[in-house]
Amino acid sequence: MTAYSFILVEVDAERGVATLTMNRPEVRNALHLPMNLEIRGALEELAGRGDVRALVLTGAGHKSFVSGADIAELRGRSGPDALAQHNAKLCDAIDAFPYPTVAAINGYALGGGCEIALACDLRVASSSAKLGQPEVSLGILPAAGGTWRLQRTVGLPKAKELIFTAALIGAEEALAIGLVNRVTTGDVVAEAQALAARCAQQSGMALRLAKIAINEGREASRATSRALEALGQTVLYDDDEKMTRMTHFLDRRGRKNKGASDG
Repeated sequence: MTAYSFILVEVDAERGVATLTMNRPEVRNALHLPMNLEIRGALEELAGRGDVRALVLTGAGHKSFVSGADIAELRGRSGPDALAQHNAKLCDAIDAFPYPTVAAINGYALGGGCEIALACDLRVASSSAKLGQPEVSLGILPAAGGTWRLQRTVGLPKAKELIFTAALIGAEEALAIGLVNRVTTGDVVAEAQALAARCAQQSGMALRLAKIAINEGREASRATSRALEALGQTVLYDDDEKMTRMTHFLDRRGRKNKGASDG
């Protein structure tokens, strides 16, 4: 793996799970452009590996997943700088990662940090986590996908409330509104890795095509969504792993049935 300055990347090849840790604990893992670019580079590298079928994203330490964008960096930006859409491109790259992604939210996930979590497929939060989109309190808006990913996840009225009030919510409320999938009082990274490993046990090509069908079908017509499913299934019907997995399933069921009849 490439050596990085602001992130850590580990690959558990046996389980097929990579873990990417955003590593600026001295500033609560605030997202600045150098870390942004490193994450995007790591995503590209991990997507090309044959031993990765799921990815966990987390923050270093116990205080923050990502506390938000680096305010000192943001304060110095002028209008034209926004057109580069650096953080939006990062969240899009996470969204487009070919395999399931799991956010392990271990503290504050605010602003750009909440947007990174929203770009992941699944979210596991520590019971002490705090999430929110407080950008309007700083005179800006959630511009890395927060205005639309949040409403897709929790619904339009709740998304408006969270964004307009700049409110921070705890893990249990986040679970209740569907912002996170699970809350744990234990090791949130281990919990997220276990969930990622469960995903990684499945067919690699089926995972990739299911993710495409889900993500691209969100805004598509019913006809287009059905076409995506049909095309994905067409590819999978001829995939070697499909044949191997189905043969194993039938052999195992046959042995079970034989054992029952012998008994």
